[in-house]
Amino acid sequence: MNGLVKVPGWNGLTRVSAWNGLTKVPAWRPRSIRWRLTLLYSALFVAAGALLLGFVYFLAANNVGVHRTVSSVEGPGLPGRGAAPTAPATINAFAEVVRQDQLHDLLVYAALALAAMALASVALGWVMAGRVLAPLRTMTATARRISADNLHERLAVAGPDDELKAMADTFDDVLARLAGAFEAQRQFVANASHELRTPLTLQQAVVDVTLADPDASEEELRGALRRVRAVGQEQERLIDALLTLARSQRGLERRELVDLTAIVRERLPVVGGCRVEARLEPAPVLGDPQLIERLVVNLTENAVRHNLPAGEEGWVSVWTGVDAQGRPGLRIENSGPVIPADQAAGLFEPFRRVGPERVAPQAWARSRGAQGSAMSQGAEGSRGRGRERDGVGLGLSIVAAVVAAHGGRVWARTRPRGGLTVEVSLPCWGTGTGTGTGAGMGTGAEVGAAGVAPVGPALPRA
Repeated sequence: MNGLVKVPGWNGLTRVSAWNGLTKVPAWRPRSIRWRLTLLYSALFVAAGALLLGFVYFLAANNVGVHRTVSSVEGPGLPGRGAAPTAPATINAFAEVVRQDQLHDLLVYAALALAAMALASVALGWVMAGRVLAPLRTMTATARRISADNLHERLAVAGPDDELKAMADTFDDVLARLAGAFEAQRQFVANASHELRTPLTLQQAVVDVTLADPDASEEELRGALRRVRAVGQEQERLIDALLTLARSQRGLERRELVDLTAIVRERLPVVGGCRVEARLEPAPVLGDPQLIERLVVNLTENAVRHNLPAGEEGWVSVWTGVDAQGRPGLRIENSGPVIPADQAAGLFEPFRRVGPERVAPQAWARSRGAQGSAMSQGAEGSRGRGRERDGVGLGLSIVAAVVAAHGGRVWARTRPRGGLTVEVSLPCWGTGTGTGTGAGMGTGAEVGAAGVAPVGPALPRA
């Protein structure tokens, strides 16, 4: 628990210390990193100076190799030539006294010089620490100004490519990713609000028109109720898709061995005017069965919905198996109108619809009728018959989120003659899965566009 605690001081008084988690920080400890660096520089200088002076004093005190015996001396106050000679012992004792005085002076002067240089080192250390930390102060001031409303600002630290510039560049990269995430969130909220407002507006219009007619027959009232119910089902379908997307972005709640091939076999599209080709090989996956099933359903429904209109020879190709690296994969390819190659990656964005309506409503209704109602939870396909709208634009977004939660990769590749190829590669079930923290496109997964090698072998075209 953060706060202040009182601990006994050395002098019997009470000393206040800050308590941060499990670490007790004494109040006397410098809080500024500039002061800590200054004291560190000064302490290192004083230690090095003390060692140097101690070594010089040791050499002077031992005076290795220069001991001599003095037999006579001359000088003021001393006997000159012709006087009685002084005993050598007396002369050596006098020289030793002089030598001790010199060593004492050397020690005193060295201590004074060391103290003066210690004070100078504190001043120099303070200046040098300030120069070193100047970019950090600039980055701190800039970072405090940045908020959700001005994420476009950057630290933009100039100078050599040192550790501080690398940290600033990393922070700028994080700001760029945050700006992209905030913009995507704003766009998602705006699109979701629009998508949810449209059915409500339609419901209100149907009710208002019906109430405005005082002579409405029973059949007209029933028709209005059926339209309101259809719009309500549309809202329910959109909300289910949003909940599925949110659940996928939270990560995996459970992991178990899933037979991807069995799920694909059960969810193969059944459409009268569309030829289905399947090559299903074993592909075990360790993940969430419901999310894997949702991934398969969204891809198959997307391949049927965005196929050629009824009466033309449309086809859907499905492959499951394991690639050369041992990763289980799924590839779904379909015919359809031509999609610009530069718009392939945008298909994974929420509420992104590319091109006109690409499938007849009757063909889609037959496909949903053959599927049954087992996949009602989070279904991206239409629940009504004769749906004119081209989905809610969340099918591939949910696919990308599911792949991200499993730590896999997903690509979308346009076909020159029309249609789309979507390839999914998941981690090997024997070596673990993703971290389960992927949240949206590009987080925990690799989302790509054109120019990607197929996950599995190509299927022949008739």
